[in-house]
Amino acid sequence: MMEIATSVLNVIGKENPTKIFYDLEVAKTDYYHIDVMDGRFVEKNTDKEMHEFSNTIKQISNLPLDVHLMVSDVKEYIDRYASFEPLYITIHYEACKDKKEVRELLKYIRESNIRCGLSIKPNTTLEEIYEFLPEISLCLIMSVEPGKGGQKFMTESLEKIRTLSKYIKENDLDTYIEVDGGINNTNIKSTVEAGADILVVGSAIIEAEDYKKEMECLKQ
Repeated sequence: MMEIATSVLNVIGKENPTKIFYDLEVAKTDYYHIDVMDGRFVEKNTDKEMHEFSNTIKQISNLPLDVHLMVSDVKEYIDRYASFEPLYITIHYEACKDKKEVRELLKYIRESNIRCGLSIKPNTTLEEIYEFLPEISLCLIMSVEPGKGGQKFMTESLEKIRTLSKYIKENDLDTYIEVDGGINNTNIKSTVEAGADILVVGSAIIEAEDYKKEMECLKQ
């Protein structure tokens, strides 16, 4: 399985977001990736726009939302976005004060009948989160520092993806690997070959002249 979750981060500031979301569905994106930032966990604050975009998307599309919370007050934002009934809500391991809080928040997401995900920054090791893999539907590997779009893909992320994929298979886990940051036509093949299941693609699609053509190229 290889799916594309189109990040709508680069839609901020563009004219007619509703048409962009419609065009992305026509182009056959698999998910709308909602990058929620609070201005604390990361420098940028996108909450207002992401909440508006989520509301618009739910009114015009049946495609699932993939919500990525880059926030400090995690539970508050889980509540804020659970109302949109996303398929996934992913939280950051680094946003939690300890492993007990990680486990409690993942359980809280599941209790809302939403699939939970756990994300790690580039400098966080896989060993820190292996114990949570049986409890999550999605492990999100950041291949850039979280907080802004358009960054260059960190090639060292490939080894982390390979290691995680091997661990999941060896332990017979039902956990998808999602990769976010700098994904485009030059690195998507190597990322999928490393073991990624879902690729978050932002500027490569949103800045393309033809969404459908770009999506087809990425999925080939």
